[in-house]
Amino acid sequence: MAAGGGSGGGSENFIPVQPKIYPSTRPPGSSDSTYWKSFKKKAVSQQVAGVTCIDFCPEPPYDFAVTSSTRVSIYDGESCELKKTISKFKDVAYSGVFRSDGQIIAAGGETGIIQVFDVNSKMVLRQLKSHGRPVRLVRYAPQDKLHLLSGSDDSMVKWWDVTTQEELLNLEGHKDYVRCGAASPSSNDIWATGSYDHTVRLWDLRNSKTILHLKHGKPLEDVLFFPSGGLLATAGGNIVKVWDILGGGRLIHMMESHQKTVMSMCVSKVVRSGQASHDAPSRLVTASLDGYMKAFDLNSFRVTHSAKYPAPVLSMGISPSCRTMAIGTSSGQLFIRQRKKQLDKQKPSYSSSILGSQGDDPQGESKPPVLRPNQFRYFLRGQSEKASEGDYHVKRQKKVNLQKYDRLLRKFRHTDALIYALKTANPKKIIAVMEELVARRMLMKSVVNLNGEDFELLIKFLCKYTAVPMYSRFLVALTDKVLDTRVEDLGNSETLKQQIGFLRSKVIEEIRVQQSMQELQGIIEPLIRASVQ
Repeated sequence: MAAGGGSGGGSENFIPVQPKIYPSTRPPGSSDSTYWKSFKKKAVSQQVAGVTCIDFCPEPPYDFAVTSSTRVSIYDGESCELKKTISKFKDVAYSGVFRSDGQIIAAGGETGIIQVFDVNSKMVLRQLKSHGRPVRLVRYAPQDKLHLLSGSDDSMVKWWDVTTQEELLNLEGHKDYVRCGAASPSSNDIWATGSYDHTVRLWDLRNSKTILHLKHGKPLEDVLFFPSGGLLATAGGNIVKVWDILGGGRLIHMMESHQKTVMSMCVSKVVRSGQASHDAPSRLVTASLDGYMKAFDLNSFRVTHSAKYPAPVLSMGISPSCRTMAIGTSSGQLFIRQRKKQLDKQKPSYSSSILGSQGDDPQGESKPPVLRPNQFRYFLRGQSEKASEGDYHVKRQKKVNLQKYDRLLRKFRHTDALIYALKTANPKKIIAVMEELVARRMLMKSVVNLNGEDFELLIKFLCKYTAVPMYSRFLVALTDKVLDTRVEDLGNSETLKQQIGFLRSKVIEEIRVQQSMQELQGIIEPLIRASVQ
């Protein structure tokens, strides 16, 4: 209850009306959700067809290649603008990827030919011809500039010497389309490939043999080594499985959070403000044909964040700096999101910020400026000083900001306070003022004193919010008393008659809903009891 006082009383003795704090309808977002939501939409680019591959350059500024239809587009990693387009393909292009130094791009295609391009001139440097069917997988090793791996719909996996255009190894074992592959971070000689034959094979290029054979159970769309190299994630169908490679291919965990086929995966760090990148936790990020992008904690494998896109997602990529994210959909839309750069939190020295170069010491040591009484800063000294341990801090009394209805309540103008609160159209403030008037036993007297227009405001408010569960306990009883008290005034206005008719239909609908819920409760309760027994 607000403390009353005379019209000349000081506001420091008056407690303002405080609206109730109601339970939140949405749970607060986790720290991971806050991080992923910091990726703001930078651009939306419409491609010719579905975006089948997105690959970020390992070197700054982390440009990224987008493969769609018969072209590979290169976007700037900072501005996210289109820099170059490579369109020297006779048919649909697939899997445009950067070499480790970012100077070369290799891409497969529907023709079965692998083409190697110079990024700057867009010229075709090499053409690797051996596959008889479309090449959907092209990958450079992380530390190898001379060789690449390819996988084709002819079920073959080949290891190439790019400089001589020779096929060094032909890895046989898969029995269906080979659509995905990845190199181990710990060795350029260990590769994993996934096929539509539901299996994943680990190859040792030193002896051209399969060293591990994993059965995923669904056609494979993507495989991914974790940064340590000891774990492997495989995506096929709506299932993502995590395998312990060092433990002989033991299945660690299986995730079925998506409703449709998972098309792309990557591992990214969640770098929060003030945190070093090497200390940041890692997340497994997946994208699916159900239009969802989801992030998983690598310790518990639980979903920490999810985001919905308007079309099925075919490809996804996150830059090594964890600042830019690109999402490609089947409708050809390319969503580019970017986080703001973290500013350097190191404050400049006082001498350098105030005196500039004149305050620099020849020996590299900065000296504090000498302030004199004829300088304006002389009279401002000490204002930024912080209290040290043991100091007694005298806080300045905060000024109480009163709303207009608070000032009216302080002057005991109860009817005017109620009218002003109704005009704000804020239900929380209106109910707070009404409860204050109830505490003062002045609510119904204020209602009786309302004139025609102000009484219509009250009736409109009651019609709108009486059925809202958050306010119904208080407003249902108030509506009943208001209608009994002002029953004679209700027939004098056509507007009031319409509002009362609307309130009547709303009450009838609410009663119908409650009856339906009770019937549903009667159906569910026996089922719950039977399941418990």
